[in-house]
Amino acid sequence: MTGLAPAPRAVDLPLHGELRYGLELARLAADPAFVRPRRQASAPAVLLIPGFMTGDQSLGALRGWLRRRGSLTASAGLWPNIDCGERTVGAIEERLHGLAARARRPIVLIGQSRGGELGRVLAARNPDTVGSLVTLGSPVLDPLSVVAETLRAVRSIARLGDLGLPSMFSSRCGQGECCAAYREDLAAPLPPTINAVAIYSRSDGIVSWEACLDPGARHVEVKSSHTGMSVNRDVYRVLADILEEERRWSG
Repeated sequence: MTGLAPAPRAVDLPLHGELRYGLELARLAADPAFVRPRRQASAPAVLLIPGFMTGDQSLGALRGWLRRRGSLTASAGLWPNIDCGERTVGAIEERLHGLAARARRPIVLIGQSRGGELGRVLAARNPDTVGSLVTLGSPVLDPLSVVAETLRAVRSIARLGDLGLPSMFSSRCGQGECCAAYREDLAAPLPPTINAVAIYSRSDGIVSWEACLDPGARHVEVKSSHTGMSVNRDVYRVLADILEEERRWSG
């Protein structure tokens, strides 16, 4: 979500399905593969990017699991992820290069919702630094293909940004020059060297699942709420396979 495009229309989705988050978290916490994962030698380093109106702490369970598997991790340094897309990517890019310098190998980017959009732009701009990109319910094809409640939040933040409040995107981010390069890179083909995977759910209650089907990525469907993708045990099984692929390719 880079700002507000002209008269976007909300999508009609089963928002009540987002109540599954607690159940998804409970199932994950009871899964031995989450609590005591097999530690991997030469596990790839991972940069985590949270979703819209959330922060790094929203990916705490995922970060802990990655570390137990042996991965070096870094957070995006975001709270609450409502700033201009171009400024946000610039700030995360510094963390990406810092992690790559420590790991001395290509990095795996995992982004949830808006975090996946930011990750896609980072991957497009840093093909030598990013090995894999995983998006979790990220509407990269249409960032505003969201339910009415989320669209209202986007509009409210854009109005505040228009008034000059700091660290908030504005309506100019959707159509103006400040995010022109961001929008272009979000839509650009991904470098062929990057292993891109788009994880989506047809029962997503926040964003249109069709908007998550990045043509440059492999598509993996799971049964999950939107907010619960970072704590869904089926998502973790998919991530384990992706991380193993990256370990074999770059380890």
